[in-house]
Amino acid sequence: MKKCIKTSNFLQNVFVSLSKQILLMRKFLLSCLTMASLINQSFAQEGLDFYLSEAQGNSPLLKDYKNQVLLNQLDSLRLLASFKPQVTAGTNNSYYPSLGSFGYDNAISNGGNYSAQIFINKPLIPKRNLANQLETITLLSSGIQANTKISQQDLTRTITAQYLITYGDYLQIKFNQEVLELFKNEEVILKKLTQTNVYKQTEYLTFLVTLQQQELQLKRLKIQFLNDFGTLNYLCGIAPENNQSTQITEIPTPNIPFPQLPEVRKSIFYRPYVFDSLKIRNSDRQIDFAYKIRGNVFADGGFVSSFSMQPYYNFGVSLGFNATILLYDGRQRTIQHNKNKVAELTRQNYRNFFLKQYTQQTSQLVQQLELYENLSVEMLDQLKYSQRLIEANSRLITTGDVRIVDYLLATTNFLNAKNQITLNEINRLQIKNQLNYWNK
Repeated sequence: MKKCIKTSNFLQNVFVSLSKQILLMRKFLLSCLTMASLINQSFAQEGLDFYLSEAQGNSPLLKDYKNQVLLNQLDSLRLLASFKPQVTAGTNNSYYPSLGSFGYDNAISNGGNYSAQIFINKPLIPKRNLANQLETITLLSSGIQANTKISQQDLTRTITAQYLITYGDYLQIKFNQEVLELFKNEEVILKKLTQTNVYKQTEYLTFLVTLQQQELQLKRLKIQFLNDFGTLNYLCGIAPENNQSTQITEIPTPNIPFPQLPEVRKSIFYRPYVFDSLKIRNSDRQIDFAYKIRGNVFADGGFVSSFSMQPYYNFGVSLGFNATILLYDGRQRTIQHNKNKVAELTRQNYRNFFLKQYTQQTSQLVQQLELYENLSVEMLDQLKYSQRLIEANSRLITTGDVRIVDYLLATTNFLNAKNQITLNEINRLQIKNQLNYWNK
């Protein structure tokens, strides 16, 4: 009689414990369904904006572009300076000795020449020619600035893609940690029910193997997270700490706005083709300027003397002007213009191909984004059915009316559904990231 009372008390304690665990599991399921809202909270300061800022600040390519623009500005100043009067000073002194009847003809050499002069020279260039040369440098700077913006978009796309991969790893870890905690609590209950012969030993061992597999899966996910997180820091140029922790860093939900695509001809990706066209026209004008008349004025002043007589009177100045024009060079002018025509045809081919690519790629991405969003709705419906099945099995497990295999199958289906929702969300964000690449 006492033995029956003890058994009854033991079973009562088991079922009380089971009731608590069922309540815990229901809370877990509710948290899974609302995870999408919970993960929108930022858990750490180092969100996507932080990594984008670090990547752009550390990028040597962007710094190189910035320095190239500065160099072009200096080239503009140097070009302007080259057409200002150039002032130089120099001296030339020579002595021609004679020995008897031997020596240079004195009528030519004057026995020696001595000079100390200041020279001034100024090229004469039409304003249109100077403006065209300055425009050449301006177009180079504009092209570099366009390439800078494109490189920034490339960098943003790359960093955001890696951030989303790491963020997906973090969501998987967070969810699987909650699943592992649920399994550990269930293991305590099943162990007690197995001891009272409600479940067979083999069923308990089956559950225990599943629990161990879940632990291994969580470890694999953590390793994958650390690898992807390290890659993210590597791409951003963030140096690792000396004693880098293996703790899982919380990754905030990225805020990726819905893309607003501009008209293609206003896109920064179209600008290089515009600048290339302007460069070709600029080159044509510069070719024509090279065949215009060239001139410069010069002056000098100082002392020039042979010391033959009254050298103190040999101070003076001189002024001059010269001009040249190319008359014939074997039709090189026409050849250079023809080269520019070929360059323009090449530019047009690349531009037309880009326009087709742009339309095709953006349309495809918009279509994929719509498909992923529709798929999310279907997956959420599937998750609800998986949740109901687990709730039903949870009520039956306390009475031993459900097999452990069936319970594990229902749980596995729920986990797969939740994982698919996570993967679909990451893929959806990746598509938005691809579209945002073209939004400037």
